[in-house]
Amino acid sequence: MATQIAQERIFNFSAGPAVLPVPVLQRIQEEILCLPGAGASILEISHRSRQYIAIQEQAKARLQRLLGLGEDHEVLFLQGGARLQFSMVAMNLLGRAEPAAQYVLTGSWGKKALEEARRHGAVDVIYDCKETNYDRLPSPGQLAFNPDASYVHITSNETIQGVQYPGDLDTGAAPLVCDASSDFLYRPYDISRYGLMYACAQKNAGPAGVTVAIIRKDLLDRSSDELPGYLSYKNHAEADSMWNTPPTFAVYVLGLVTEWLEDTVGGLDKMYQQNQLKAKLLYDVLDEFPEVYRGHAQKQDRSLMNVTFRFSSEEAEKRFLSGASEHGMGNLKGHRSVGGIRASIYNAMPVEGVQALASYMSDFAKQSV
Repeated sequence: MATQIAQERIFNFSAGPAVLPVPVLQRIQEEILCLPGAGASILEISHRSRQYIAIQEQAKARLQRLLGLGEDHEVLFLQGGARLQFSMVAMNLLGRAEPAAQYVLTGSWGKKALEEARRHGAVDVIYDCKETNYDRLPSPGQLAFNPDASYVHITSNETIQGVQYPGDLDTGAAPLVCDASSDFLYRPYDISRYGLMYACAQKNAGPAGVTVAIIRKDLLDRSSDELPGYLSYKNHAEADSMWNTPPTFAVYVLGLVTEWLEDTVGGLDKMYQQNQLKAKLLYDVLDEFPEVYRGHAQKQDRSLMNVTFRFSSEEAEKRFLSGASEHGMGNLKGHRSVGGIRASIYNAMPVEGVQALASYMSDFAKQSV
């Protein structure tokens, strides 16, 4: 039965919840009934048990190694997704009497983060490419950072529009806050440049349910004692992410994903090389057949995680999606707000899946011209 089910798996290009590494899924399958040494399922054991505490500590340690974290940053395992972080960031780091925060808008998720921040303090938008439908990033010199700003907020990868920062932004004295939900762990980082990096796991690092926050420890002092308890970063740091019951299963799977990244892939440098290769396979086809595929993002700002494009007609789009399904590829339809096609090729998407899509795209284009 297990073999039959495995054979039914498609190449899953979902934007999130998204593809997980097959070895991780197999490990979950092996351990779901009874976690080794626990006498019960990971779904059943206490978050205070030594077995779970070891799981969380190992996940944290692997993240620290993968990201090159030192003593200056704390790792938190939270809930509520990026949506809650949009509020928590401002509630903790942006006081009513503090200097304004600066927001860089490069797509839909940055706009949503801005909407929540405005509820809690002063915010300045220092870049917004709405006029070009969020198809690009700011060019060098377009961003004027205020060294006294409470923080500068960016979205490292916009899943809907398919634009992505290729490196680590230097915001000077202002703390950089980054929503890395859809590209967390896809490449090495200079983590010293980040005051806070947060990511819901379900796109590139695990299942829905856990959100990772990497926060510089000195920023914890900004968490007011007047905040509701769960919404204080300081509370979570002081309680080692156990201020309330953590999302135990999601943390367990996140730990398995980080183990896969470290031990099987070989670290973030190797993962980045694979991600560059996968993205190039698809973008090469887009560039070869511009009369068929209309890529959304400007070439210099294309995402390695979400490849977005459209067709000249809705009929062509339907034929493309139908054919992709027949070839064992699913969840390619673009976000409801923009339409078109979105191929999400996160860390766990195997090269073979991207090769299959690139081959199909090439064949489809040749039949269309």
